[in-house]
Amino acid sequence: MRVSSSRRLALITGVSLAFLAGCGSSSDSGSDADTSQAAASSVVPVVASTNVYGDIAEQIGGKKVAVTSIISDPDQDPHSYEANTRNQLALSKAKVVIENGGGYDDFVDRMLKSGGNSSAEVINAVKISGKTAPAGGELNEHVWYDFPTAGKVADSIAAALAKADPADSATFTKNAAAFKSKLKPLEAKEAQIKTDHGGESVAITEPVPLYVIEASGLKNATPAAFSEAIEEGDDVSPKTLQATLAQFTGKKVKALVYNEQTSGPQTEKAEQAAKTAGIPVVPVTETLPAGEDYLGWMTANVDALASALAK
Repeated sequence: MRVSSSRRLALITGVSLAFLAGCGSSSDSGSDADTSQAAASSVVPVVASTNVYGDIAEQIGGKKVAVTSIISDPDQDPHSYEANTRNQLALSKAKVVIENGGGYDDFVDRMLKSGGNSSAEVINAVKISGKTAPAGGELNEHVWYDFPTAGKVADSIAAALAKADPADSATFTKNAAAFKSKLKPLEAKEAQIKTDHGGESVAITEPVPLYVIEASGLKNATPAAFSEAIEEGDDVSPKTLQATLAQFTGKKVKALVYNEQTSGPQTEKAEQAAKTAGIPVVPVTETLPAGEDYLGWMTANVDALASALAK
């Protein structure tokens, strides 16, 4: 999900108004009291831009960390998120900050600067991934759907926590190794999909799941103009919409991978066209569903894709 100029302005405006009013709604999983308690008990205060990275941090840090995830509501569209004063306070006290980068959550860097926190260890997942925009294209910043990147992020979190809490560095390293070992079955599932269905085409509504799709040897048949417009929150032209819906005619694609967290009239038309054609729909989200952890969530996503392709 790329944040457009209008959305960036909304983020800045939302923060400014929150400061003027002295209050604001929050969708973070922690609280000011949590941060104070963390300092008192010598656990490491960690702030993650979303609960995806917050969960990974908790798996690496265990009881040695107090994690605040800024975007954590599975029913909230991350495209329209507005940071607030509670987020600002948490970031000002964090020793470790985990952001996605790539334009996904620029408010983190702005708030770190405005809060005067220059000492926090900042982990940028896109930079760690090493991924760049293809020639003539745009970067797919949804790198948490790339399992090798998730492993690199885990190692970076362990290193940052070890710097903040050297006495427990061995624990962090061990936990990161355990997390990475649990990513291997996910990569094996992708490899099996590639063996069974490599070269087959699927449709998407947004680029969110593309790293899994590509690692599974599948082709994305959706016009780029459609998925990019949906990602930016822009209207899809009638011609592009017609071309998108046409891919479901005659079952030219085996499945539609649908970002249900940012659905709208045009994506709903795609979903209905797929269902009418008897093409399976695989729902995905950008943040963790309630009660899920990263590994369980991604396992369910990959299993659902494999199941849909097998129909």
